[in-house]
Amino acid sequence: MPIGNIMDLMVPIEGGTVELRDYINTNKWLSSDYTLSDPGRGTDKKIVTWSETIDPFYVMKYPVTRQLYHFVMHEEERALPMKNLPVTEVSWIDSVVFCNKLSRMLGRTECYTITNESENTVFNKKADGFRLLTDAEWQYACKAGTKGYRYESIDQIAWYQNNSNGSAQQVGQLLPNPWGLYDMLGNVWEWCWDLYDTNRYGNYRVFRGGSWAEVENNCGSTMRRKSMPDFKIDDLGFRIACAKDISHS
Repeated sequence: MPIGNIMDLMVPIEGGTVELRDYINTNKWLSSDYTLSDPGRGTDKKIVTWSETIDPFYVMKYPVTRQLYHFVMHEEERALPMKNLPVTEVSWIDSVVFCNKLSRMLGRTECYTITNESENTVFNKKADGFRLLTDAEWQYACKAGTKGYRYESIDQIAWYQNNSNGSAQQVGQLLPNPWGLYDMLGNVWEWCWDLYDTNRYGNYRVFRGGSWAEVENNCGSTMRRKSMPDFKIDDLGFRIACAKDISHS
């Protein structure tokens, strides 16, 4: 698979601002290894909002596919069949390793200095390589200037529990958002760069967007989940970005 023209799959995103929101449980987390659930009631959760400034960047119009992932990881035999399915069963760690390998293949500077303690992995924001979207970038790109929870009716834009036939679907089949990005909602959850909340959840990372296995309410622009960086499952993948000032290859 040729990857020299990968920038042809990248969509330029202009900068702006985005308001994010989350629900913080005020109860104590019960387990030192973050594996036990919290028994708190809904009334124990408070809404936290904040704004972030987004610099211009490029983002891939699709989630990373099996074909691209296994080509970069030198596992081409695993890409077939259904090469245009989004790659799944990839951890956050797998996704940043992929980004660095793709950057090296194209002669770009790696964005990540990866350590054994994933929470100490360093993101070089000045690097010209490929990377995960930040949590704020993801929401900004997903909403694409729209105001609601979804930019169109769900059956037009997202594979979810009611229409997915119980599995991920090939990318790019439904309507894109106003900025030309496909499958931002549904199909597969997408890993983001950010740690979720180190004080409460240690090294847990954010993922976004909902998936083929989720109910309608869980596929929206502000839906956020979290898990340990080595977590893998069949409805979780990722999408890549890079700095805006990179010229096309």
